[in-house]
Amino acid sequence: MRRAALRFCSLNKGLLIPGRRLTQGSQNPEKKGVIHMHEVRDKLREIVGASTNWRDHVKAMEERKLLQSFLAESQKGLPPRRMRDSYIEVLLPLGSQPELREKYLTVQNTIRFGRILEDLDSLGVLICYMHTRIHEAKMSPLSIVTALVDKIDMCKMSLSPEQDIKFSGHVSWVGKTSMEVKMQMFQLHGNEFCPVLDATFVMVARDSENKGPAFVNPLIPESPEEEELFRQGELNKGRRVAFSAKSLLKMAPSAEERTTIHEMFLNTLDPKTVSFQSRVLPPNAVWMENSKLKSLEVCHPQERNIFNRIFGGFLMRKAYELGWATACNFGGSRPFVVAVDDIMFQKPVDVGSLLFLSSQVCFTQDKYIQVRVHSEVASLESKEHMTTNVFHFTFMSEKEVPLVFPRTYGESMLYLDGKRHFDSMSIPVNLRKNYLVEP
Repeated sequence: MRRAALRFCSLNKGLLIPGRRLTQGSQNPEKKGVIHMHEVRDKLREIVGASTNWRDHVKAMEERKLLQSFLAESQKGLPPRRMRDSYIEVLLPLGSQPELREKYLTVQNTIRFGRILEDLDSLGVLICYMHTRIHEAKMSPLSIVTALVDKIDMCKMSLSPEQDIKFSGHVSWVGKTSMEVKMQMFQLHGNEFCPVLDATFVMVARDSENKGPAFVNPLIPESPEEEELFRQGELNKGRRVAFSAKSLLKMAPSAEERTTIHEMFLNTLDPKTVSFQSRVLPPNAVWMENSKLKSLEVCHPQERNIFNRIFGGFLMRKAYELGWATACNFGGSRPFVVAVDDIMFQKPVDVGSLLFLSSQVCFTQDKYIQVRVHSEVASLESKEHMTTNVFHFTFMSEKEVPLVFPRTYGESMLYLDGKRHFDSMSIPVNLRKNYLVEP
């Protein structure tokens, strides 16, 4: 579907301060009026009129119904915007405000990557509200939600909990009701903010009650660099459509993939018998069914978003941490995240739901572990389970990991799907673990 990899210094291309490249040298965010990360969600509540008190959420949602009149009947009725209109920089002052560190700290004295996923999700929504803001309205009539995490590409260094972090981003492509957002993350080293990751999210606009689609402002590129960003957004959309069309849930595996599965099957036949039913594992191999971990979350009001559904960043954090634990348990050593991609938000999660997470190793190669996390939700009143998300994470272990073998046809499809995601990456030969980040 796309190339999501740990590309050394790939961040030097892509995200822009409109009109020039994003400065990566000496900077003092405090002097430039950069907002702090804790202010992002406060701003989002203000934009949609959400209350911090759970008991007031029904009243707040009723008031949003009055904003329907501000919605455009077509995209042509909305003023075009530029990339500079949605550009923002946000500071996470872990170095200058040590009291913030505990929330982000791992036992290995690194930064919890799951917390970074939460921050990226909130920031992406705020960027889209900046693109679509209506100056005549005190609150936005739009309900903007995350539809897809297309990719997160990591870049070199591990993250220190003792240095400030800066995020920046802007809208890079717009459809009729959807927006692609590009974000970068930097960490202070000496007097310079150095690149850490590059993320691409896709957001969708809904009406005031979050019941149907709503039009968003068109985007006008102003330079050749911005035109290239916009063109890449179109290509990304095309690739997502093509990848979905070739899904193993819709189409049979290719001839090469069928051969791969058959060879794996033959490698597990017991040479002492002549039976297709007698299966044995090759040396240094594990049955896929033995690589699972599961968890259950009760979705409390504390984890709600500004529309009183469960915060998508919370879902990503919980899925990531379960995926990390799965890779750790499977590989027998501490894993490091290499790539995150293709996280599709298929269904919102209501407050009070039971969230079932199931994680499984679906492909391995050398030191790399491809993990798939499946998320289902059930209400307290109903036993019916519905899929809300599927997450794909690639980890690198400190040592060689066993091969994973499928037993059933369904597991074979999971294996091929994991292999497709892994093969879409491009990882440099000289990759070292000190370039990576932990949970």
